[in-house]
Amino acid sequence: MRELTFGHSPCPNDTFAFHALTHGLVETPCRITPVLLDIEELNRRAHTGEFDVTKLSVGAFAGVGVRYRLLRSGAALGHGVGPLVVARTSMSLADAARGRIAIPGRETTAFRLLRLAAPELGDVAEMRYDRILDAVARGDVDAGLIIHESRFTYADHGLTKVVDLGDWWEDKTHLPVPLAGICVRSDIDAGTVAALERAIRASVQYAFDHPEASRAYVRAHAQEMSDAVCDEHIALYVNAHSLDVGDDGLRAIERLVAVLPSI
Repeated sequence: MRELTFGHSPCPNDTFAFHALTHGLVETPCRITPVLLDIEELNRRAHTGEFDVTKLSVGAFAGVGVRYRLLRSGAALGHGVGPLVVARTSMSLADAARGRIAIPGRETTAFRLLRLAAPELGDVAEMRYDRILDAVARGDVDAGLIIHESRFTYADHGLTKVVDLGDWWEDKTHLPVPLAGICVRSDIDAGTVAALERAIRASVQYAFDHPEASRAYVRAHAQEMSDAVCDEHIALYVNAHSLDVGDDGLRAIERLVAVLPSI
């Protein structure tokens, strides 16, 4: 049986949604070998087409070009799901932009949104997403651009929200926030692509139908995240758009990709 590599993040939303796919609980056209990496690492590796199937930030789509094509299932987007800018004290986004901001990667959707909302952005410091809160709390940077579960835990670090970039995007566009999508390498044949899309949709549906089935798998990759944060994370990021991106989701992706040139 043909083997396909599937790059996705170890975050609870991905391990929840793709548990059935990677554990043979739904019909697949190939043997799926998961590779779990930080989203910015997946973005970087997509430039060489390293994985057959991969999760990609929408912010990375323009840079990857025609090497991959988007599937309609498995996406991360929706309402109220956007990245946040946080700081130690209350300040405006303009003030934060004049300082040094930690970001989770230049190809992330979060950074693309920040560049739109704060075009006069100054100094940025790239670091892995799970190190940003501590960097802000220590004073290594003036503010931080946070994603994933950090939106649920930043207050525990004594930090305050500067802006919700998802709210900013929704106010401007009246579209859902397009965070990431599942993409397949363009050289894979159409029949396999169609079967993969069905398998991913079936995996997401299985997760909705059997929410406890993936519990151990999710916990195994959740590091020190509490069960409550895992559950919040899944509930926020795995939604109807994960089954099918939808026409409004496609419009949101097209809008975000088009508004800025490739980094």
